[in-house]
Amino acid sequence: MMRKILVLLLLLCCVTVSFGQDKTNSTLNETSRVFWLREMDRMARPVMRSLAHDSLRINMPKITSIAVDNKEHRVQVQYVEVLGRVLCGISPWLALNDGSEEEQALRKQYRNWTIQALSNALDSNANDFMRFDLGGQQLVDASFISVAFLRSSWLWNNLDTKTQESLIKAIKTTRQFKPVFSNWLLFSAMNEAFLAQYSKDWDVMRVDYALQQLEQWYVGDGMYKDGPHYAYDYYNSYVIHPFLSGIMDVIEQKTKSYDGMFAKIKLRNQRYAIILERLVNTDGTFPPSGRSVIYRGAAFHHLADMVLKKRLPEELTEGQVRAALSAVLKKTFESPTTYHQNWLTIGLYGDQPGLGDFYNNQGSPYLCSTIFLPLGLSENDSFWTSKEEDWSSKRIWSGQDWKKDKSKGIQ
Repeated sequence: MMRKILVLLLLLCCVTVSFGQDKTNSTLNETSRVFWLREMDRMARPVMRSLAHDSLRINMPKITSIAVDNKEHRVQVQYVEVLGRVLCGISPWLALNDGSEEEQALRKQYRNWTIQALSNALDSNANDFMRFDLGGQQLVDASFISVAFLRSSWLWNNLDTKTQESLIKAIKTTRQFKPVFSNWLLFSAMNEAFLAQYSKDWDVMRVDYALQQLEQWYVGDGMYKDGPHYAYDYYNSYVIHPFLSGIMDVIEQKTKSYDGMFAKIKLRNQRYAIILERLVNTDGTFPPSGRSVIYRGAAFHHLADMVLKKRLPEELTEGQVRAALSAVLKKTFESPTTYHQNWLTIGLYGDQPGLGDFYNNQGSPYLCSTIFLPLGLSENDSFWTSKEEDWSSKRIWSGQDWKKDKSKGIQ
């Protein structure tokens, strides 16, 4: 009898699996919110749990690209990098107050971890204290923290006054670094947008310069050059479009001076969302073009951001975008070498060191957190409840009739 009871208890333990533990893909609907939550938890847990326990520097591997330019420096800055990149993707989800009992329990855990993590990162007496004055890369990394806070006022409202003041000081520290003449101008501008929102002490010129220069770099059909020369990569999605959108959302509340420019940016945002949806192949793959492909699903940062903000163009239904992003999510995380000892590897489909860039460290691939932005919408939102539909490539390559793609001549 006792043996039977022990067997029963063992079986019950085996079926009680948290979001953070592994399940075979066959057990979940891969377009479901539960599937998305499981993958988000698996990605973010080692980072946020370690930092909350003041042990990120102990637990986080000191891995860099095989093409790294300065290994010691890249390791030094990886901590601010990983914090900003994880937070900018999960912060909208932290602000929600609904969901299943299991999701709410998971969110409560992450809320506790996040507030303690930020406290440790900004406390000079903590082991995981993070300096923001170690070089220009920290201008980049600080901007992703700024994005996180602009996407979720919950973060700001739940910090104590001391931590708020320390964060403002840290963001201002990065003003000493001159941005590269490229998408980096938007990092400076995003930090100023954060300051405009939460401290009122912001530099109008840094924002204006970035906005005006990006206008000069617009090439048409919803796409920008990343500096003086055009490069075919995903930086329009990694940074340019979502950053312009985020900066716009703050600055349009401060001044009407950019209304004409912002009207054009909104149209470009929509056109580029259409282009991104067309890049998702039938199996969730996408062209591995350009640099920084180890950011995985962040290639669709802009599309996920448009979902979160409810700004999808009429050409895209929520059902088809959910299916497309789910396919990307599954494909970019399904390789058995995507993680090594629970930490993301450098690669696009698993561990692929040859795809790394000179600036990549262990924190770099965590920009993939941005694909999880739709989790910031309620489980009752139409994005999650609408009928799943085939996305463009899947329709076309299965022989279905579909609408042709065309440039709208957006200026």
